[in-house]
Amino acid sequence: MGIKAVKFGGSSLADAGQFKKVKAIMQADPERLFLVPSAPGKRTYKDEKITDMLYTCADRAQKGVPFRDVFDRIAERYVDIAFELAIKFDLVPHLEQVYARIAAGEGADYAASRGEYLNGLLVAEYLGFTFVDPAEMVCFDGNGRFDAELTQAKMSARLKGMNRVVVPGFYGAMPDGRIKTFSRGGSDISGALVARAVGADVYENWTDVSGFLMADPRIVKDPKTIDVISYSELRELSYMGATVLHEDSIFPVRQACIPINVRNTNLPEHPGTIIVPDDARQLSSNGIVTGIAGRTGFAIINVQKDNMNGQLGFGRKFLQVLEEFGISFEHMPSGIDTLSAVIADKELEGKRKKVVDELMRALEADSIEIHDNMALIATVGRGMVSTIGTAAKLFTALARDGVNVRMIDQGSSELNIIVGVESDDFGTAVNAIYRAFAQ
Repeated sequence: MGIKAVKFGGSSLADAGQFKKVKAIMQADPERLFLVPSAPGKRTYKDEKITDMLYTCADRAQKGVPFRDVFDRIAERYVDIAFELAIKFDLVPHLEQVYARIAAGEGADYAASRGEYLNGLLVAEYLGFTFVDPAEMVCFDGNGRFDAELTQAKMSARLKGMNRVVVPGFYGAMPDGRIKTFSRGGSDISGALVARAVGADVYENWTDVSGFLMADPRIVKDPKTIDVISYSELRELSYMGATVLHEDSIFPVRQACIPINVRNTNLPEHPGTIIVPDDARQLSSNGIVTGIAGRTGFAIINVQKDNMNGQLGFGRKFLQVLEEFGISFEHMPSGIDTLSAVIADKELEGKRKKVVDELMRALEADSIEIHDNMALIATVGRGMVSTIGTAAKLFTALARDGVNVRMIDQGSSELNIIVGVESDDFGTAVNAIYRAFAQ
């Protein structure tokens, strides 16, 4: 029999009704032996997340402001779940201990982690699983940096020979025992760590969507679901704003070549999206393009200088100026006499004129222009590598819908074509590309 490590997000565990769905999913497959829960999420769009309320408690405690009213709402959520599911487990002592430690000044990381900790206790009791505290296994160093190697060793040893285990997500501990959390959404990382530690055949990540979509449904109406996607394709799409999984959660399972299956707790019969190693990508029934993603809020710095290509160190000087001002760039296309850098608007805030003046001085440029209100759109797909005419099809679609392309960038892997367009044309461009490749 194989092993599946399973992570359920906050929406999947928001209330007793969702707990029942999780139990049905776990019981439907005997290979689902390790479960990583998030803290309860929102029950309705007006609701509050447990994690947000816990952060509020910690903030008030640090300022000496009473927080019992907020904590009582948190406790009520957990007690209600236990009551509705007839869980015979006294959570009150655990809740009171959490309250006391937050009041004593434990801090935001400890407070936020208790959402997963308390939920893990309930899930383990409800399913009849063994509870294992990740503070025993997930390691951060004295500076709060995650220690992947030590975590792998400790977690593999701790979970060896075990099954039917619940390991809460989102947190671990520093050498002195203080609780340390990952960034928000870090339960995805925890799930991947568990999957790797137990040698899982699949890492299932259950959320409130049926896998990845080819495009943002807020922009494209009813986009298709991506059935199979490679790790590299996912990285490219995630970088450009397609967010279903925490970006860092890919690495532990990628190293172990463990597929990730993104599934919908509310529609468990849907197969979702499988994320596979790059060399297994041919399993997909997707077309040439796997997905389309993009972001607005960019500016392009265009530098023009005759015979630039013959001047040794020109690019280095350009980048040195950006580095001196603490500016990172997204892309850097160039021509014979031109060099451009795509930069997030926020990187230029308060220093735009100084950057231009310093670039002009360092490069002795003929002209420097900044084009604002730009958007970047990435068209990603391994099928593009071997398909003639992909770029022509993409640009024809954009031209047909009247979209002016201000920048083009394609990596050496040919996995991704990025175009820069005016932000006002962003939605039109995404829809044009989608229609060209998905219909």
